Amino acid sequence: MGMWHRPRLRSTRKLRSFCTAVRRHIEDEGDWSYSSEWWGDNSDGHTLLRSTSDKGNGVVSVVAHHSSRPSEIHWPGIERWLQQRYAEMHPGSENNEKFRILGYQWRVLHFNDETRQSTAKIMAAYRESDPGSVFIMQQERKRISVLVDDYLKSMLSVGLASIASCNYDLINAVHGKKTMNILCIGHGGGSLPLFLASNIKVYGVSKSEMSLMSEAKYGAVVDIVEIDPLVISASTQAMGFPHFPVMNPSGERVLSEPDPTSEVLWKGIHERLFLFESDAEEFIQNTTKIYDMVFVDAYDGDDIFPYKLRDPNSPFLKALKNHLNKEHGTVVVNLHSDSDIRDNAASIPSHHHNRLPLMGRHVSRVCQAYKKLVTENGSCGLGFSVSAPWVCNTSLAVCRGFRTDDGSLDRDKVLNTLISKSLEVENAMNLPFSCLQYIKSDFILADAD
Repeated sequence: MGMWHRPRLRSTRKLRSFCTAVRRHIEDEGDWSYSSEWWGDNSDGHTLLRSTSDKGNGVVSVVAHHSSRPSEIHWPGIERWLQQRYAEMHPGSENNEKFRILGYQWRVLHFNDETRQSTAKIMAAYRESDPGSVFIMQQERKRISVLVDDYLKSMLSVGLASIASCNYDLINAVHGKKTMNILCIGHGGGSLPLFLASNIKVYGVSKSEMSLMSEAKYGAVVDIVEIDPLVISASTQAMGFPHFPVMNPSGERVLSEPDPTSEVLWKGIHERLFLFESDAEEFIQNTTKIYDMVFVDAYDGDDIFPYKLRDPNSPFLKALKNHLNKEHGTVVVNLHSDSDIRDNAASIPSHHHNRLPLMGRHVSRVCQAYKKLVTENGSCGLGFSVSAPWVCNTSLAVCRGFRTDDGSLDRDKVLNTLISKSLEVENAMNLPFSCLQYIKSDFILADAD
């Protein structure tokens, strides 16, 4: 427990040193304004895990950094919440278990020490009856999960606004009245699937129903595909991702049932998460599921987006087309767009182009490859890209069945529809950040050809 210490408020001047642009009022504990707490050199933090991948990710490590939020004055309320959750899981128990918080940390997943693959905020706590029972979870107070990376907020914003614009009943899915099947390709620390399952969930479940629930059937049901077992281990051991979602090669859960502490932390959420160790191409070719939404965020240790995930003639894209909902299927892809390397791309020999980091000059090609998924066979599909603020990433979105008020798909009509739907998404999900800034950031509608 020696690595945990009471939080110290840091200088606001230091926290805001990254950018002088005016940001919205901070109510999101994953806001970029806190990034100076975890963006520094690895020597500023404490390395918790370090190992070499045999799946192309190089040296995989997790580094812990102190988090100043939430402040200590909020801890008793969170401890009471944990105690209430325990009472719900153990009705009638004579043991009135109490919990104590040790502190909060940022956990950063690195590839080859250079690439910050994923960042998460975790809470560490223990049961008062057993001080040695330390556990961690990704949490932002009672919200369960917080998105730290702005590119993930961008992907989430454009994805949900897009599918809501395709006449998909997102409100009922958010309220747990229908199932939303989601596929996440690339796991990292697991922040995005956790956020989806935490915020698109089952409501109105009684305590007795909660105690009997083994596999929730409504809300977001999220399949996650990760090729590297080391990344999976890092997420569960050091990034606060639950163990229960991990699947074995036969398609069954590795754990037949979650441990009691996991039930307190994740009941109603981890039942709807399924984490597969698999190659994305093999998975999509073998699955029988139809997905409402797919998120693709798959980079290796050299920061390379695999060619087979962007080749228009690849088995992956051909299979993905058949596993997207025909009415509203939506795909969101995270792309890198570093302009300094893009400007030098012409000097790189052509035989290396398939191994290039995916820069701006490639974005339009990838957009066209993915747009074919939703426009072939006469489907009314649409594609667009936006830039993720504060970072050099582009979010590409393609979807089937996009609708505007008058049926027009010109740029302004599409953008206005997305803006309107993004506001509905914010209100329905009570998001701690605004989707609007991500929807409007360098919005480019894909060419018709």
